[in-house]
Amino acid sequence: MKTTLPGNSLQLQSLIKQNGELELSLVSVRTPEPGANQVLVRMEAAPMNPSDLGLLFGAADISTAKQSGDAQRPVVTARVPAGALKAMAARMDMPMPVGNEGAGLVVAAGPDANAQALIGKRVALLGGAMFSQYRCMAADQCLPLPADATSADGASCFVNPLTALGMVETMRREGHSALVHTAAASNLGQMLNRICLKDGIALVNIDAIGGGRLPGQILSCMEMAINRSAKEYSRYGSATHKQVYLYGMLDTSPTEIVRNFGMSWGMGGWLLFPFLQKLGPSGAQALKERVAAELKTTFKSHYSKEVSMAEALQLDAIAVYGKRATGEKFLINPSLDAVAD
Repeated sequence: MKTTLPGNSLQLQSLIKQNGELELSLVSVRTPEPGANQVLVRMEAAPMNPSDLGLLFGAADISTAKQSGDAQRPVVTARVPAGALKAMAARMDMPMPVGNEGAGLVVAAGPDANAQALIGKRVALLGGAMFSQYRCMAADQCLPLPADATSADGASCFVNPLTALGMVETMRREGHSALVHTAAASNLGQMLNRICLKDGIALVNIDAIGGGRLPGQILSCMEMAINRSAKEYSRYGSATHKQVYLYGMLDTSPTEIVRNFGMSWGMGGWLLFPFLQKLGPSGAQALKERVAAELKTTFKSHYSKEVSMAEALQLDAIAVYGKRATGEKFLINPSLDAVAD
């Protein structure tokens, strides 16, 4: 049975104008047509991750937000402070679709066998523009969900699960034996805790955001722990390498360190996509297969509210998820929105 698809569909876009105004709106776009090895997915669930909020709001001051339009097509505007406009120069006057990951039902496919095999199945996707009613992706970039899984179950298959697994894999590759993690009560932190319990990895949880002086304090604590069993004193500190990675921007204050942890240490940034590139296709696939196998246990996600794209652009909703607070993760369901004109 052939599915009848709308000629146009809605997509949530973020636009920063030259005059320093942020505009968030639902835009009518042509519904994509899948190529030979592609599938068309009707999006049913997409989480609002901190990285999505960074793109959604840019450097705008959300306290200045105003709403216009109507309930089905709201428009939100806010001011970008003059001092932050330079940092936004690369995206000026460029409408940007939002949403790193999500899940939905495959409703059409190109003629290739791999694409045709996914018709009628629910899949998870990673690749941007997921706050859309329809998303076209290569079949081999889709992760088929277990038969008993909903789109909400699979919506957060990638960013948090692969980040948590990537942290563990980084630890192993660098020869460490344990992890310290901040923001431990977050969705990601809870996944990492379950991974470490399952894999027998020592984990120290800190329910805080890793910015300011905290990274340096963690290095200091590592040094103190090492020196408890030191056989001799060294003015250069322990020879055991201590490593801290910053992987988010929830705390935008300067990172400050007090050099009281010797000379064998490192501090750097960690991002998921560069790590996956370094890991290679086979290594990344192995991580994805583990996520699919443990979707409802180790990698289960919790959401405080499910909303349509239009509901996500209501000021009262922005006031909640815009705080990026633990326990206030929203899930967008684009299939709840009215069909585009």
